[in-house]
Amino acid sequence: MNRLFVAYKPSGISSNFFLSQLKRKYKNKKAGFSGTLDPFAKGVLLVGFGSHTKLFRFLDKTPKKYRATLWLGAKSDSLDTEMIEDVTTLPHLSQKDIESVLQSLEGSLEYEPPIFSAKQINGKRAYDLARAGVAFTLNKINSTIYETKLIHYCHPFITFEATVSEGTYIRSLGRIIAQRLGVEYGSLSALERLNEGQFFYEQEKSLDIKKSLNIPLNFYTGSQENIKYGRVLALDDLQEQQEGTYWLDNGDNISIITIKDSIVTYELGRIYTC
Repeated sequence: MNRLFVAYKPSGISSNFFLSQLKRKYKNKKAGFSGTLDPFAKGVLLVGFGSHTKLFRFLDKTPKKYRATLWLGAKSDSLDTEMIEDVTTLPHLSQKDIESVLQSLEGSLEYEPPIFSAKQINGKRAYDLARAGVAFTLNKINSTIYETKLIHYCHPFITFEATVSEGTYIRSLGRIIAQRLGVEYGSLSALERLNEGQFFYEQEKSLDIKKSLNIPLNFYTGSQENIKYGRVLALDDLQEQQEGTYWLDNGDNISIITIKDSIVTYELGRIYTC
């Protein structure tokens, strides 16, 4: 079964374990997901079955929106509730100051990712090295913070929403917010992904692939037999001949092609849309 849909991962389980549950539920062994969620996080997870697992990199998945609760004064190396070491009692803060700090994040932001992340260090995952007590330094990364919003402040917890570019670490944003408020430590006590680009949770309803792609549509004027049998496509038979990656509408299936140096190659052959 070829299918693409949005699932909702609950907190307390890994994304891989949740996928194994979906595979059993739908009796499908070939499945994958895009955009891993930490075990303590919940929310939107893009899932593909069958050949649709090949489509993730061509989907319109950005910006992403998260809702998070920051626990001020909670010290944790993982920047969440998994490894709380100590909690400091703090005085109440001004809601105006909190809103000002949240707005200060908007725009291009350079910061350090969490040491408990999937970043690679000499071929090893950062979280594996951190758990083993190995000292290391992660290079700073850049994210775009499109919008931030204070949802409510119930001391010492700040709940906020952030609309961000792909690859943004919300746990790091929590740390930055705490520091800019003059608080030494802050860790997330809750994290929910509300959407990935145009994708929202709708009871695991199948997505329309032709409306989900983030690449432009091209038109092939040659024989459809060439696409059917995976033959080489002539550049002159394409309406758009500029370099780039495109999708072709073949009726009940699509193909994804790339044009480079006047050569047309298949990124993906025929992918059935149902």
